[in-house]
Amino acid sequence: MTTIRWQEAEPGIAVVTLDRPEQLNTINAAWIDDFHAVLDHLERERRLRVVIITGAGGAFCAGADLKQEGPIINAAGAARTYAGLRGQERLAGIVSRLCALPQPVIAAVNGAAAGGGFALTLAADIRIASSSAHFHVANARIGLSAGECGISWLFPRLVGLSRCFELMLTGRRFDADEALAIGLLSKVVEPQALLDNALALARAIAGNAALGVWMTKELVYGNLGAASLDAALLLENRTQVLCALSGDVDEAAQAFREKRAPEFYQPG
Repeated sequence: MTTIRWQEAEPGIAVVTLDRPEQLNTINAAWIDDFHAVLDHLERERRLRVVIITGAGGAFCAGADLKQEGPIINAAGAARTYAGLRGQERLAGIVSRLCALPQPVIAAVNGAAAGGGFALTLAADIRIASSSAHFHVANARIGLSAGECGISWLFPRLVGLSRCFELMLTGRRFDADEALAIGLLSKVVEPQALLDNALALARAIAGNAALGVWMTKELVYGNLGAASLDAALLLENRTQVLCALSGDVDEAAQAFREKRAPEFYQPG
């Protein structure tokens, strides 16, 4: 892989780095292929408990690489439409796979997050940002729909419909402080403290029971589409019993009595 790298920065914590710094980590065909390859690995490695995504250099991901050549540019007619749709589906698949990962995903946004890069931040379960970060949903300004890669589904759920429409329809840039104020971010920190803060958050998550963390993420995404409170409660009740029978609750209670940290089951 040449455009994305990952490492196990600490036991159980993977850091995925978008690695085209000279091009502001923009998206091209190799980037998409490399990201899917990383996701293949993360899905298999259940011992990895938390995933952090960040960008190399001064940007997170500034969207599509408009200088790239490829099948969409080179095709014509129906072939152009077909190639465009298949390429768009493969890019959007990264978002759906991130949401489906059993591991919580933290976006550590260190600069520009625009277009598909903005969608990538929305696909994370938790977002923290450097004070130098900024965000941009610019597609409407270049003749495209501002809804791509799950933005139209995820963004209004995070910030509300009115704010979502204003930012998508104007395509204006907004900074980290505004993103924090509207609820898009959990925290804004100084640039040099970004990764340390992301790692501290990852450690806090990884210290909890693996099954409980996995089921919490799965449950929340499952109930975003629940038709009613009763439907949500059905899924919650079954999930709670499943976790209770795992033995982790017994270990937590025993650890509390013995005044020690619990030793939860860790998938291998």
